Amino acid sequence: MMRNYSPLSASCLSGTVRILQPTPSKHVTAESLAIDVMTDLRCTHIAVISPEITMELANTYMMQRGVRLLFVINKNNTLEGIITASDVLGEKPLRFIQERCVKHCDILVTDIMTPVSKLEAISIEDVNHAKVGNVVASLRDSGRQHTLVTEKRAGDSPIILGIFSLTQIEKQLGEPIVPTAVAKTFAEIETTLIAN
Repeated sequence: MMRNYSPLSASCLSGTVRILQPTPSKHVTAESLAIDVMTDLRCTHIAVISPEITMELANTYMMQRGVRLLFVINKNNTLEGIITASDVLGEKPLRFIQERCVKHCDILVTDIMTPVSKLEAISIEDVNHAKVGNVVASLRDSGRQHTLVTEKRAGDSPIILGIFSLTQIEKQLGEPIVPTAVAKTFAEIETTLIAN
């Protein structure tokens, strides 16, 4: 199969040799285009995991990949949900252990992931007309670290084209973004009231 290819010629290096360094990314401000801070899944390989994998393996995989979010994909290659580092390292596993009387090592991704029915997404049409400040405001308003970007194609299910990450935007802006805590459930509201 490889017989039709000839080898490339190589030469020995000598003298001063430089390494090409990436050009610094363009400075991002709140007024920059939102699309400039979106992780475009049409150009980037995403980190995916099966819902049947243990939570501990998911955490290890996130650390190996250097990401804080995994897309949970089923056998039909469709999205089941997402799992984040906050899901794994937060209080979700403890609540699950108390409710189900299971061991920490037996918790599966499906047990603590955010299912697709609870995910929110912004349309690519809105993103194309938005600024970074709009994305930050949306993330802060929802109390989330990530939001998905989708495109609806005629007669088809939505397709995820991108993702916004609060951590990534912070790096690009060069300043911290303090999220606004939003209580989403009665339990969270009750906890907030008791603490105050």
